[in-house]
Amino acid sequence: MCRVVDLQQAVLVKNDHCAGTLRTELAARGTTVVNMLSSPGSGKTELLEAELTLAAARSVPVAALTADLATEHDAERLARAGVPVKQVLTDGLCHLEADMLRGHLEGWLPEGTRLLFVENVGNLVCPASYDLGESLRVVLASVTEGEDKPLKYPTAFGLAQLVVVTKDDIAEAVGFDEEAFRANVRQVNPGVEVVLTSARQGRGVGLILERAMAVAAGKAAHEPVMARTGGTGGHEHVHALDHSHDHDRAHSHPSDVPVHSHS
Repeated sequence: MCRVVDLQQAVLVKNDHCAGTLRTELAARGTTVVNMLSSPGSGKTELLEAELTLAAARSVPVAALTADLATEHDAERLARAGVPVKQVLTDGLCHLEADMLRGHLEGWLPEGTRLLFVENVGNLVCPASYDLGESLRVVLASVTEGEDKPLKYPTAFGLAQLVVVTKDDIAEAVGFDEEAFRANVRQVNPGVEVVLTSARQGRGVGLILERAMAVAAGKAAHEPVMARTGGTGGHEHVHALDHSHDHDRAHSHPSDVPVHSHS
């Protein structure tokens, strides 16, 4: 058991180093990464499509890389926004890692890209522990998932720099308790901003884009308490051992769906 923990920590330390290098490289070319995490079915893709469409309408140079276990449906949806999109199939791996992201960006990411949105694998366990070189980490949860989601996934929500509630248009119908949700977020991540959105009704669309542009312009993102005590940079967070892959790269050659680029 100790050996598993040591291996996991070694993997995270290596990932942190790669993430730091990637962040520096992308910053040098003027690109800011937004890492978006959520459970499956949260409405992340629908909201991201709306954000990308708005960015295109405002002539903000953006691109999106979306990761999934299988199918290229997400890339097909996001490509409707008219921006460069790339689908990465992870072949069963439940998260992205910094070196994987770096490899997929080489030769693809257009010059002049201001914001790169990374739609991580639908999972709030494994992806939470991996810094991807992002400057803004967004964690999403739909109103149908329950107010206790932040307490069930304290690492994911504890490291968030922005928390987004989706499907707010049906909040009343499903009995979503906004105040209880906000209180639970504060318990694991004091001070982080929580915003409500409804992609279908257009409510709150543009908030992620605005926050990302602010960070890209030099505004400091929220600093989670967990990060200061060993979160994204130090990895004093919990990574479930039942998800501790060998990381020998048996899964590290994910298939790329052809790039969906639009001029």
